[in-house]
Amino acid sequence: MSVAADAPVSVWRLRWRRLRRDRTAMASAAVLLLLVAFVLSAGPLAALLGIDPDATDLLSRYDPPTARHWLGTDDAGRDELLRLMYGGQTSLLVGLVATIVGGALGVLIGLIAGYFGGLADAALMRITDGFIALPLLPLLIVLAAVDLTKLGFSAEFAHSGAAGFWRVVVIISIVDWTGVARLVRAATLELRDRDFVLSARASGGSAAYVLARHILPNAATPIIIAGTLTVGRVILFESVLSFLGFGIVPPTPSWGNMLNNAQEMVTTAPALAIYPGLLIFITVIAVNFLGDGLRNAFDPRG
Repeated sequence: MSVAADAPVSVWRLRWRRLRRDRTAMASAAVLLLLVAFVLSAGPLAALLGIDPDATDLLSRYDPPTARHWLGTDDAGRDELLRLMYGGQTSLLVGLVATIVGGALGVLIGLIAGYFGGLADAALMRITDGFIALPLLPLLIVLAAVDLTKLGFSAEFAHSGAAGFWRVVVIISIVDWTGVARLVRAATLELRDRDFVLSARASGGSAAYVLARHILPNAATPIIIAGTLTVGRVILFESVLSFLGFGIVPPTPSWGNMLNNAQEMVTTAPALAIYPGLLIFITVIAVNFLGDGLRNAFDPRG
C-alpha cells in the first residue's frame, strides 16, 4: 500500500472538492469574476475610446448604440456603458467595504458576548435584539437623510461623491452586523469550553490571545459564509437607498442611482433602466448562489 494513499487530506482541501462539485456555485463564482473584470475595465476602455464618462452632451441624448457608444447614451448624453462600469465599481465597493466593516463589528461583539458571558453577554445580546427589532428600511432612510453639515462637515464634502459613498457604508454597517454577531457568539459558546481553549487559558493566555489565536480561527466557517451572503444584501441596500435618492450622490454613478435617474424614462428609454437593474439582479443572485455553495461545502455533515 502506498504512503500517498494513506496521507491525510486537509479540511480546506475537502471543502474545495465539495465546492468544485457544486456547478451552480462555481458558475456563480465565474460570473462574479467576470463582473469584477467588467467594472475594472472602465478606465482602459474610456482611454481607448477617448470618452469622459461624466461629460454631458445634450445634443447626443438617448443616442442608439454606435461604434463609439456601444450601449448608446443616457439622458445627459453620457456613455451608458462606461457609466455602468464605473457605477459597478461603486456598488461592488460599497458591498465589500460595508460587509467588512459591519462584519468586523459583529465579530467583535459576538466574541465578547460568547467568551465572557454573564452580564456582558446579556447586555450585548439585548442591544443586538433591539437593532434586529428596528424597521430596517425606514431606519436606513432616516439615517441617510441626516444633514452632514449639521455634524460639522463642509458643504463641499457633504455633497461630494465620497460623502455619499461613506454615508452608505457607515449606515449599512451600523444596522447590518447583527446576524454575524449571533453566529459568532454561538460558535464562541461552543468553543470556549473545548480542551485546547481551556489549556490555553490555564497556561496564562490572555483573553485577547485566546480569542485571536484559538477561537476566531475555529469560528471562521460561519463568518466566511455570513460575509459572502451579506455582500449581496448590502449591494441591494445600496441600490434601494440610491434609487430612493438617499444613497450615492450624482454625478458619481452607482447602479442604484442610475435606476433612480431612469425611472421617469421607462417608457421612452427602457434600456437605461434595464441595464443597471439586470446587473444588480445578476450580482445579487450570483453572490447568494455562491454563499449557498460555500455553506454546503463547509458543512461538516456533508
